[in-house]
Amino acid sequence: MLPLMVIVLVAGTGAFYLRDFFSFETLRDNRDLLIGWRDENYLLAGLVFTGGYILVVTFSLPGAAVMTLTGGFLFGVFPGALFSIVGATIGAILIFTAAKTGLGDRLHAKMQAQGGGVIKRMEKGLHENEISYLLLMRLVPAIPFFVANLAPAFFGVKGRNFALTTFFGIMPGSIVYTSVGSGLGAVFAAGETPDLGVIFQPEILGPILGLSALAALPIVVKAFTKNKETR
Repeated sequence: MLPLMVIVLVAGTGAFYLRDFFSFETLRDNRDLLIGWRDENYLLAGLVFTGGYILVVTFSLPGAAVMTLTGGFLFGVFPGALFSIVGATIGAILIFTAAKTGLGDRLHAKMQAQGGGVIKRMEKGLHENEISYLLLMRLVPAIPFFVANLAPAFFGVKGRNFALTTFFGIMPGSIVYTSVGSGLGAVFAAGETPDLGVIFQPEILGPILGLSALAALPIVVKAFTKNKETR
């Protein structure tokens, strides 16, 4: 339980003390300092940024969206998006592992023992379509990132599948927000605030929903096949 307790403690402390630190105002006020440091230490800046993103995701700290925008602001769409994706994936794996070893395995066993046939059917459906369900959790913008990190740990999903679907599933959203971040210089110069709702615009949301439908296709096909066999 120790890793999970540490995460909960740091997450609670960070949510209280760091909520004003990870903000557009902080980025705007320190942009010249950050750009100068990046120009003098590009490789180190990339490593520090990726490490910071790992910490933000691992401890569910506020500011993941601001971090992604910062990656675009400092490094451009590429490699900024890659830094964010790698950092978010490693952080997600760490919190998934902590939750699974600290609470997930015991909770999973308890759910199996007390849930009866309903839980077993749900779990069977999940494991039969594990990749599809995990991809859907990453692609659908309405599902909070920390929920998609913790829920799989409580249902006994495979760590390898979790890691792969996280890496590829967060790519579309990360690239969108990183591209927004790459234009922050002009936004700050105009005294404006970046529009984080851009991901819900039809021209961007449409392709993401298309990917979600593609991820859900194996689930639909299997369900249709099963229904046809039982008739």
